[in-house]
Amino acid sequence: MQQRGFTVIELLVVIVLFSATTAVAFFQFNNFQQMNRDDTRRTAINAMYYNLEDIFYKTNAYYPDEVTEKNLTSMDKALFTDPNGQTIGSGQSDYKYEPTNCEAGKCKNYTLRADLEKEADFVKSSDR
Repeated sequence: MQQRGFTVIELLVVIVLFSATTAVAFFQFNNFQQMNRDDTRRTAINAMYYNLEDIFYKTNAYYPDEVTEKNLTSMDKALFTDPNGQTIGSGQSDYKYEPTNCEAGKCKNYTLRADLEKEADFVKSSDR
């Protein structure tokens, strides 16, 4: 009489292959999510940079001592909040605005910075 079915070794091979494929897919998905959050951070810093340079500075001839929705009115308000839900200026935010050479709230220079997960910090500095 001939029996039909799989041997224990065949089942183990299938289970190991399935587990390895699942682990690789999970790692790639996690990697994709990190890259997507980094892209969001770069987009926000670029938007702040261009608003500071092309709108705020051209209008006022100085940079602000802080970046807020009130002084960068043409920027999408959602971009002030990092992927973790922290607003720029809060201590936990991935976004940093560092003004320099300030007097009475008017600054001559600044640096914008985003803490990235997959790469070194993304940094933009004033043109002047």
